Amino acid sequence: MSASLTGIFVPNIVPYDAQGRINEEELRRIIRWLGGMGVTGYYPNGSMGEFIRLSFEERKRVVKIVAEEAGGKPILAGAAEPNVDLVIEMCRYCADLGCRAVSITGPYYYKLTQDSIEAYFRELAAKSPIDIVIYNIPAFANEISVPVLERLALDCPRIIGTKDTSRDMPRFQQVLHEIKPQRPEFSVLIGWEELLCTSLFMGGDGGTLSSAGVVPEVIMKIYDEACAGNWAESKRVQFKLLDLFSLMVNAPNFPEGFRAGYEVRGFTPGRARFPLAAAELELMADIRARIACVLTECGYPDAAKFCVPTPVKSAVTRVNVEAIVRDVISKYAS
Repeated sequence: MSASLTGIFVPNIVPYDAQGRINEEELRRIIRWLGGMGVTGYYPNGSMGEFIRLSFEERKRVVKIVAEEAGGKPILAGAAEPNVDLVIEMCRYCADLGCRAVSITGPYYYKLTQDSIEAYFRELAAKSPIDIVIYNIPAFANEISVPVLERLALDCPRIIGTKDTSRDMPRFQQVLHEIKPQRPEFSVLIGWEELLCTSLFMGGDGGTLSSAGVVPEVIMKIYDEACAGNWAESKRVQFKLLDLFSLMVNAPNFPEGFRAGYEVRGFTPGRARFPLAAAELELMADIRARIACVLTECGYPDAAKFCVPTPVKSAVTRVNVEAIVRDVISKYAS
């Protein structure tokens, strides 16, 4: 029986060069830096890595780079693809690289029945040469119901855990309640940092958290203090994280807010592979400065040089910006 998947796995960004290609050296630098910060492992090709905007070969290249720089730390690699054959091909590739497991979302784009989703994961579990973590992210893919997840967890040894980014704490607790007593080694990971401390208190096993790429020290402290039973300290740090996370997740064109966070921490993310509107570019300059100010206040002096708030120029622009933020919130957090 394989050991449970526990700890903090970082969903890293993919930096780009001036021509829009993967900046491999900067990606390697990010992975080495994260490793030095004590994170448990890595999570390439997640939403944070904009896997949907990369070609299949680029997604494979990203996993290979991370594997080369991981230094023995476990890798939970995103393997969500548009059909079973490509998912299995990515599973084989990740297995050959020595990844610990792969993370697979529910099928995306088409709305499917729960029966079809269950059949999909059963086929993957039967064919995959590597362990699978089922990734529930209803904002971007078909939701996997708790009854379906329970049946898969109990019937398919290859499915070793789930990651939940539904922002639904009652659902998360229900998964723990229904599955853990029957399969204690089944890993239940949170994918929403506002709920990290709470999820650990209720018996969760860790998380894959976007903010861990920007402030790995903070996320690891919440996790380590919780594991040590120091709940007051874990909760104190959790509250400190909220403002920073809110700034990054509510920025336009996810994951641009997090990419700005990497920039404030000294990396060169480059321009994302999706254009920002003029109003969004103006808003991002302000958000980048606000992120820097929050980091400076939290004890990261290197961020101070970015802490120069950019005022919104007019009432019209302010209305447009607020509309953008509302739209982002509804799409990402609903």
